[in-house]
Amino acid sequence: MKTLDDLLAEGVAGRRVLVRADLNVPLDGETITDDGRIRASLPTISKLVSGGARVVVTAHLGRPKGAPDPKFSLRPVATRLNELLDATVTLAHDVVGDSAKAGVDGLADGEVALLENIRFDARETSKDEAERGAFARELAALVGDGGVFVSDGFGVVHRKQASVYDVAKLLPAYAGGLVLAEVEVLRRLTGTPDRPYVVVLGGSKVSDKLAVIESLLPKVDKLLVGGGMCFTFMAAEGLGVGSSLLEGEMIDTCKKLLAEAGDKILLPADVVIADRFAADAATETVLVAEMREDWMGLDIGPITAERYAAALADAGTVFWNGPMGVFEMAPFAEGTRAVAQAIVDGNSYSVVGGGDSAAAVRALGLPEDGFSHISTGGGASLEFLEGKELPGVAVLEES
Repeated sequence: MKTLDDLLAEGVAGRRVLVRADLNVPLDGETITDDGRIRASLPTISKLVSGGARVVVTAHLGRPKGAPDPKFSLRPVATRLNELLDATVTLAHDVVGDSAKAGVDGLADGEVALLENIRFDARETSKDEAERGAFARELAALVGDGGVFVSDGFGVVHRKQASVYDVAKLLPAYAGGLVLAEVEVLRRLTGTPDRPYVVVLGGSKVSDKLAVIESLLPKVDKLLVGGGMCFTFMAAEGLGVGSSLLEGEMIDTCKKLLAEAGDKILLPADVVIADRFAADAATETVLVAEMREDWMGLDIGPITAERYAAALADAGTVFWNGPMGVFEMAPFAEGTRAVAQAIVDGNSYSVVGGGDSAAAVRALGLPEDGFSHISTGGGASLEFLEGKELPGVAVLEES
C-alpha cells in the first residue's frame, strides 16, 4: 500500500488532502476526558501541515442516528486540535454542505478544516453501496482535482463506511502513519511473536471476545482472564458467582474452551466483591469458592494479580485487551493497575489493544512509553487478530 511518506515525497504544498482520522473521544458534557485519540492523530496531520497541504479532516464522535445532534458535535475536538496543532483549525457546521465547502475553499496552505461529525449524514454508515458511493463522491469533490485521501483512523478500518472505504476508491489513497503502524504491530502479533506469548483479556462479556479467544488459543502460551467475563468462565467450572455479571448462554461454550485449552487459560483465584455497583459500596476480597450470594465481583483480587504478574514477568510478547475490573472506581482499580504495571516492568514486546485498556493506562497514571504500542482501535485490533479482513486496509492495498 502507498503510505504518507510516499505522498510527502510527491509533495503536498497547495494540495487538498482529505484525512479520515479517529477522533472519537469520550466526553463529559463538552469536556474531553481522554484525548489519546486526538494526540495519536497529530503526527499525520502535522506532517501534512508542515508540507503545506490544505488539510480536510473527517471523523465521527459517538453514535448519532444519521442526523445532526448537538451532543455529538466535534466542537470540543476542534478546540483541542487548535490547542495541540501548530496550525489554524476551523470547524465546519455541516458535513458536505455550504459551511464545509466554504471552509475548504477558504483554506490556505498549512491550514486545517475539520468537517462536522461524519455520522450526521446517514449515508456514511449505509448498507446501500449506492448511497455510500454518492456520499463519498461529495466528500471527494471537496478536495477536487488533484486531491488525495489519507486513511489514518485505525479505529474504523474494520467498517465498510463511505469516509473509510468508498472514498478510497475515488481518490489516490495512502495509509497514514497511524494506520501503517497499527497494521505492522498486529502483523507482528499474528506472525511469529517472541515467546512466551501471553494474552490478557478482560472486559464484560465472553461473547464480545469469543472469536478472538478461539483464534488466539492455539497460538498463545497463556491466556489470562479478568473483568466481568471471568465470571462466566467461573460458572463453567461450577463455581457460584453471586450477582456478578453472567452470560448464562455462554457457560457451555466456556466449558468447551476450558477443556480445549488445558492449562493455557488462567482464571482468578480471588476477587474483590461489593454489595452494589458503586464507588462507596461495601467491599470484601474473597477466594472464588467463597463468593457471597447477593454480592457482585468487580475486580480480580491480590492473589490473582500476583499470579498474573508472574505469568507476565518472563513473557516475550504480551497483548492486553480489556481491564481486570471496574477501574473507573478506585476500590476496583487495583487489579488493572497491577497487571498493567507488570507489563511495564517486564521486557516483553507489549501491545495494549485500545479501548478501555488504553483509557485505563492514562486514567491510572501509568507511563504510556512503558508499552511498546498502545492501539487506538480496540474493535479493529480484535478483528485483525481474529483473521478477518479489514475493509479499510484492504482498499488501501488495492489502490
